[in-house]
Amino acid sequence: MPRQVTAFSNATVKRLRSLRDKKARRSEGLFLAEGLRIIAEARDSGRLPEIIAFSAEGARHPLCAEIIAATEAAGGEAIETAPDILAKMSGKDNPQMVLGAFRQPDTALALIDRNAAPLWFVAQALRDPGNVGTILRTGDAVGAGGLILIDDCADPFSVEAVRSSMGAIFTQQVAAARWDEFLLWLRSGAGQLVGTSLQTDSDYLDATYKKPCFVLIGNEQHGLPEEYEAQCDLLVKLPMLGRADSLNAAVAAAVMGFAVRASWRGGAEPTGRPRFVPA
Repeated sequence: MPRQVTAFSNATVKRLRSLRDKKARRSEGLFLAEGLRIIAEARDSGRLPEIIAFSAEGARHPLCAEIIAATEAAGGEAIETAPDILAKMSGKDNPQMVLGAFRQPDTALALIDRNAAPLWFVAQALRDPGNVGTILRTGDAVGAGGLILIDDCADPFSVEAVRSSMGAIFTQQVAAARWDEFLLWLRSGAGQLVGTSLQTDSDYLDATYKKPCFVLIGNEQHGLPEEYEAQCDLLVKLPMLGRADSLNAAVAAAVMGFAVRASWRGGAEPTGRPRFVPA
């Protein structure tokens, strides 16, 4: 049976609250996910929280009650508490009615099976956790295998990134590596590395994308370093027709993801611009 927690000083409350900090997440090996939609996505992907905290309102929701019961049956801890304590744990003034602490998956690059999906996202030095989470969400939308984070990126298991992913943190594989490690791994098998850059005349709609395709997105402010662009098999440009000189990193990833997918319609290999013409 779930236990009632009414004090901010409760050890479990403090533990869950600490998971908003990267150091605590690494130490505990856990991360927070909030909201019934995201936690249901986790359950549907075969993941249950190790700790689930919920309000009385949450306990009355049939789906939430089902997940609470499944968590307890799997040996997890369930606590019912007040909305203000949930707010303290999540860091939001208007908290969701349920949140969970999940075990962090192994992010070793060696665990990626490049042949598990035709499309993968690779992000270099992204600083905004919202962009990381949004790219994960885009990856789910376009049927990508996951996201490989290169160099020093924002933590994909931060509350902000998990929230932005809208549950895709549980459907997309996540790996982290240094650039030289990634290149060694990439060149050990099949894979086309496609970078987005302003330093090319190749339009992204005219390009030939090969499977598996690894779409490389650069840092929000600086883009890709020249030496990284030099290692790409293909550089493509997203033309800027207005005064803006670039797109947000997550938006660029979305444009590229759908363009690559659209280019493969009707056959195993891409057919280019005729199959993808934006409105």
